[in-house]
Amino acid sequence: MEEALAALQEKLGYQFHSKQLLLRALTHKSRAFENGPAGSTERTGDNEQLEFLGDAILGFLISELLFARHPSFPEGRLSQLKALLVSATHLHESAQSLGLGEYLLLGRGEELSGGREKRALLADAMEAIIAAMYLDGGMSPVKQFVLSHVVGEFDEAAGEDESLVVDYKAALQEMTQTLRLPSPRYITVREAGPEHRKTFTVEARVGLELAENADGTSKKAAGQLAAQKMLECLLTQFPQEEPDGV
Repeated sequence: MEEALAALQEKLGYQFHSKQLLLRALTHKSRAFENGPAGSTERTGDNEQLEFLGDAILGFLISELLFARHPSFPEGRLSQLKALLVSATHLHESAQSLGLGEYLLLGRGEELSGGREKRALLADAMEAIIAAMYLDGGMSPVKQFVLSHVVGEFDEAAGEDESLVVDYKAALQEMTQTLRLPSPRYITVREAGPEHRKTFTVEARVGLELAENADGTSKKAAGQLAAQKMLECLLTQFPQEEPDGV
């Protein structure tokens, strides 16, 4: 376990003074229930309270960052960008890029049901990590972590392209659920150009038959545009099934 925690801290860019805080942030309630006293329904040491605190810290930091970066944006657009950056969909992607799922401490049931890949579970763990980092080292390392692993290139891309204010990935996920289709998958199929001006081609795929490609200045931007094209494809194929609000 020590080796795994060391590897995770390397990815996080932060060394915890209290390893117990980090372990708690990684512990799902299903694991905590299993480790409670025999016959007890009480759980101890899970990450739900840390998730609550982390959600508030993340919301504040994202609001502060957007306020500073986009002084000309109206409140409505700032709110939309914030909603995207703190969404479960986006936090799930950030957690996957860190490989956070492999470090989670899960109960047997969650383990068998694919908990390490679940969107809500991984998003919650990201918020718990943020809270644990704050309690362990204050706001400064948390701010750096959020800038590097939550904001990344997304805010810059969204600031340049107003279409990214709409979360097409979330809309596509909702539509595939409504139509009872497989969940969308995103694959980076090509990178081109010099390091300082790279372009990325991302494929959005639904099942075996449906695929759409799009280019962007970041993987997240290209993924959003590919999701938008896939949405248009599904709306053409299933015109009677269009969900409200899409």
